Amino acid sequence: MTPRDASDDSRWSDLDRPPLNATALRRGLVRDGGLWRAVDVVARTGSTNSDLAALAAKGEAAEGAVLVAEEQTAGRGRLDRRWTAPARSGLFFSVLLTPAEVPVSRWGWLPLLTGVAVATGLSRAAGVDTALKWPNDLLVTVGGEERKAGGILAERAGEDGVVVGVGVNVSLRADELPVPQAASLALAGAVGTDRDPLLRAVLRSLEEWYGRWREAAGDPGASGLQEAYAAGCATLGRTVRAELPGDRSLVGEAVAIDGDGRLVLATADGVQEPVGAGDIVHLRPA
Repeated sequence: MTPRDASDDSRWSDLDRPPLNATALRRGLVRDGGLWRAVDVVARTGSTNSDLAALAAKGEAAEGAVLVAEEQTAGRGRLDRRWTAPARSGLFFSVLLTPAEVPVSRWGWLPLLTGVAVATGLSRAAGVDTALKWPNDLLVTVGGEERKAGGILAERAGEDGVVVGVGVNVSLRADELPVPQAASLALAGAVGTDRDPLLRAVLRSLEEWYGRWREAAGDPGASGLQEAYAAGCATLGRTVRAELPGDRSLVGEAVAIDGDGRLVLATADGVQEPVGAGDIVHLRPA
């Protein structure tokens, strides 16, 4: 194969990274009575979250809309961190959800629910062991070391909606990683990096978990979500440092995920303190 010219926007400029098949994705995901109502794929955009939220604000997107980008130039993670990757090297998509049956107080479970769904779908379709770092990072193991291969960002869209964005590194090579601590499914030994079946598996898993959670009116216990998240959470049982708003930090053992989706830390002075927002640093292996 001749070297790829970065300026070449041809669909087949990198034969190792074929484009997604939007028609096949719609055929496999959009059905009567299902959650997914529209699946659109764009070649390049700044942020699928921003685009889908804007469409929802104009009344041009409804629950079940899925927007996928082959490349994001201004993808965002938590704390406004940038998320960049080569074109067609990962799954970069957002979905619009309007969980009217669920009290707003329980909507904070949506990014955790999405984490469970993504991890489950990728484990099935890619054959890669995945774990979740609270609250919204997807971890894989490369060379015996846990590394981040994906992340989730949920943002309100008007009064009755939430846009949930997902970014997963699929085929990135070691020399393409944005930071040494990052990873991809390929580096973790995925049995395949064809993004079409991976995306279908993730969205079907998300549909299943969202339906279960919504039927339970967002109850994390009754829906099985709280148990499933705890079972797949690599943070539990670890000593961690929580970097909290206001330049505070807290060190303790992560002992539970409470009913509000918060991480409960047991500190050295015997206090159990729930953490609802913050950056978590794993201080020792499980």
